[in-house]
Amino acid sequence: MDFIPYGKQEILQEDIDSVVSVLKSPFITQGPKVLEFEEKVAKYVHAKYAISTNSATSALHIACLALGLKKGDFLWTSPISFVASSNCGVYCDAKVDFIDINSKTYNIDIDYLESKLKKTKKHKLPKVIVAVHFAGQSCDMEALYKLSLRYGFKIIEDASHALGGRYRGDKIGGCRYSDISIFSFHPVKPITTGEGGIATTNNQALAKKMQILRSHGITKNIEEFDNPKKDSPWYYEQQILGFNYRLNDISASLGISQLERLDSYTYKRNKIAEKYNKKLEHLEVITPFVTSYNYSAYHLYPILLTKNSEISRKKLVKKFLDSKIGVQIHYIPIHLQPFYARFGFKKGDFKEAEKYYKHTISLPIFPSLSDDEQDRVIKILEQCVAKK
Repeated sequence: MDFIPYGKQEILQEDIDSVVSVLKSPFITQGPKVLEFEEKVAKYVHAKYAISTNSATSALHIACLALGLKKGDFLWTSPISFVASSNCGVYCDAKVDFIDINSKTYNIDIDYLESKLKKTKKHKLPKVIVAVHFAGQSCDMEALYKLSLRYGFKIIEDASHALGGRYRGDKIGGCRYSDISIFSFHPVKPITTGEGGIATTNNQALAKKMQILRSHGITKNIEEFDNPKKDSPWYYEQQILGFNYRLNDISASLGISQLERLDSYTYKRNKIAEKYNKKLEHLEVITPFVTSYNYSAYHLYPILLTKNSEISRKKLVKKFLDSKIGVQIHYIPIHLQPFYARFGFKKGDFKEAEKYYKHTISLPIFPSLSDDEQDRVIKILEQCVAKK
């Protein structure tokens, strides 16, 4: 009996052929495939610009820097996310705070946010809010955007889970209600480049800033030189402190190939979710709620055990693992991490996030998950969880 992970990549022959073609080409990094990948992602999400990086974490970092986040500023985000969503603020020496989650969507609670904004002194208002599209479902971006106009903060969509999803009919990542959107291409994400990320934006100045930040702060474009007379073919300028955050052509070629199947992958994930929804409706679990204005990318399928489930989460996870099924917990609330305790955060600060964490388990969901494999997952739940 094979092990079923909670998520995994699908690599087909066309992906392998694409990568091999680059390995045989003159450029395996800083070549044409990176630009091609960026153009294809931008076109897919209907954004003007796309800036690829070696990880979504890197993309979050340069997005914050491009928006001018610095010491003394505040970044707010969701406590239910991977730590990169808040660490990007710490990288910039900014102060981090959190917005509690909505009990149904597990995204940031807009009412909670509005109340917090009203109570916060002007000099402590956020400069940037990182809106995490948890599990593949977009936050209510229109409502968030309206608050940004009132309170003057910038918006980064951490859409690491959400490539292929839609919000109010628009592809997530088009930045209609945000300054920058970030996607991840880690192997368990909607598509993969091995490791990698990308930032999309409609703002040319932000795009240029992120492009130079991801490559050591260096430009070779004579039109951008501080010393335009230095036009020798070898000349370049480091104009700011940047980083080595570039994506390579090998990874980009894999991304180009995978992008061709993104819509079919998203469809398959939604069909798997539909089956879970139907098969689990008689059990004492809460299945994911997706709003009527969202089409989720379903990167994750988190369920919550109820007080009537009649089994502890620890025992259920052990049962899954003993049955060679890899469930996972997404996530331990960021504010409960030891690193964030040094900033004064403690248990009880964000009650909905903590309540969610106590009861959640992410079930396997990925495009190549077979019916038989999904039935194995469902069977464990039927054996262990009380019926309604």
